Parts: sequence; C-alpha cells; structure tokens
Amino acid sequence: MKTSRSKVFDETYRQYLKEISQIDFLAKADVLGVETGNGALRIPLYDKMYRFGSDGIVGIDGEELTPAVRVMICKYILTCPLELPEMSNALVTYREFKDAGPLISYFTTNTNKTLETTFSGNLALLKRRGEELGGKVLITDTYDLSLEFHAFPRVPVIVNFNDRDNLFSASCSVLYRSSAVYFLDMECLAMTGTLLTGKLIAARNHL
Repeated sequence: MKTSRSKVFDETYRQYLKEISQIDFLAKADVLGVETGNGALRIPLYDKMYRFGSDGIVGIDGEELTPAVRVMICKYILTCPLELPEMSNALVTYREFKDAGPLISYFTTNTNKTLETTFSGNLALLKRRGEELGGKVLITDTYDLSLEFHAFPRVPVIVNFNDRDNLFSASCSVLYRSSAVYFLDMECLAMTGTLLTGKLIAARNHL
C-alpha cells in the first residue's frame, strides 16, 4: 500500500506533467544544460540518466522510478528560467536560502547528521562511494574530504567532511551554489540532498 507521502508525490507528478505539456519543454534544453533526442530531454540526476518526453519520465537503464525522483525532474523543467541567469560560484548551506526555514531541520537530520554518523571513522568508504557516484574529489586544506556532485547539470552539490579525531567528532556540511534557486524550489532542493545521502550510504549497507 502506498504511503500518504507517495500518494502526494503521485498527484504532484500528474499535475506537473499537465503543466509541462502546455510548454515547449524541448526549448529549455540549453538552459537546463541537457541534451535532446527523439522528442525527449535526457536529464541526468546524479549517477542516473532519465528520459523526459510527452509520455512522462523513464529511466534509461529501465529501473523503476520513485515518485520523489519524478517530482524533482519535473520541477527542474518547470522552474527553469527563460534564459540562463548569471551563475554565481558562491556556495551556501541549505539554511542560508531565503525560503528554507520550514525544512532546515529535515534537511540537516537527513543529510549532514546522517553522513556524520554513517562515515565517522570510515573516510575511505565515503571517498570510494562518492567517486563511484561520479563525485569529483576537490583539493582542500580545510577538510579531510571534499566531493563535488551534480544533482542536475545546473545544480552542483558539495559535500565537505572532517573525520573524527581525538578531540572532535565527525562533521559534515552540504553546500549548494546560491544560483540553485533558479532551478529548484526549496522542497526539491532538500530532496536532492537526501537522495545523495541515500546513495552514499547504500554502499555501507552492503559491506
């Protein structure tokens, strides 16, 4: 039986499909940073590729899509501005976004704190799993490990991690470019963080 949250996502997805059907979504490809083919958009979401066409969304590898993934992809298309805005390189935490307030606790609990608990004392696993997901290791003197991912082409996500030592427990921060607000609302932006966290901890569950 579907949970009430899944039902809400399903209803939202159907509404979003209706809205997208009324626009020329293929014309958004350049601004979204995606490719087109056979009347569809090819949209990467982290390590997976999805096809968005007039019939909806399918995974290129044939995997079943979750309602949350469908909603995120639709919102990425719908929120897309008419022209590519100035893309700031300024990095901010989720709580620094103007409308993030109601979801800050949810985001922090399900990203930063979850990653700290999961990978404390196991930095090598975090690095390996991050690279498996397409993450790029950034050179830094500030953190034990800094990884750059792309939720969507215009929405990079930075994970900074310091492992525990004799004085401090592990600490983690998840950062976005401030320009992410041009492409996703606060709920979907939070979902990109929790989705990445889930992908990163999946490896530990199979050790």
